Amino acid sequence: MIHTVKAGETLSQIARNYRTPLSSIIAANPGIDPNVLYIGQQIVIPGFPNPNTIPYRIDISTENRWLRLYKDNILQKQYPIAVGRMLHGTPTGNFIIINKAPNPGGPFGTMWMSLSKEHYGIHGTNNPSSIGHAVSRGCIRMHNQDVEELASIVPIGTGVFIHP
Repeated sequence: MIHTVKAGETLSQIARNYRTPLSSIIAANPGIDPNVLYIGQQIVIPGFPNPNTIPYRIDISTENRWLRLYKDNILQKQYPIAVGRMLHGTPTGNFIIINKAPNPGGPFGTMWMSLSKEHYGIHGTNNPSSIGHAVSRGCIRMHNQDVEELASIVPIGTGVFIHP
């Protein structure tokens, strides 16, 4: 998996986002200076497949409050979602799914899928009436049966594009 450095990112933050030890990232990138990154720099993140080798991708619109699942660029399904509320906006950009955790408990419903941005994920909810609204702390909420279905289809490493 290749991560492209964005403005303000540090190698330590990138390591936290991918839940990958900093030492593993340094080892996978010989010659990298962990203290000097530049915008557009390509960083190898070990342990994840190249998203381009995965036939699935997820497209999320925070304004329209939908999540679309594509396979080989053909729309397979569209799901309603809830997004981040004011002051806790859902982050935009390109991410990948880095892990899955069934039955995480609490407000996260029956499935949690971590994104490659620390503290953010796609998850179920114990409050189904929140779907369709801007109510979360930045995560993408789905109906439990929808997130379970999605998690059963997409592999770790699936690309996720979040936009307005």
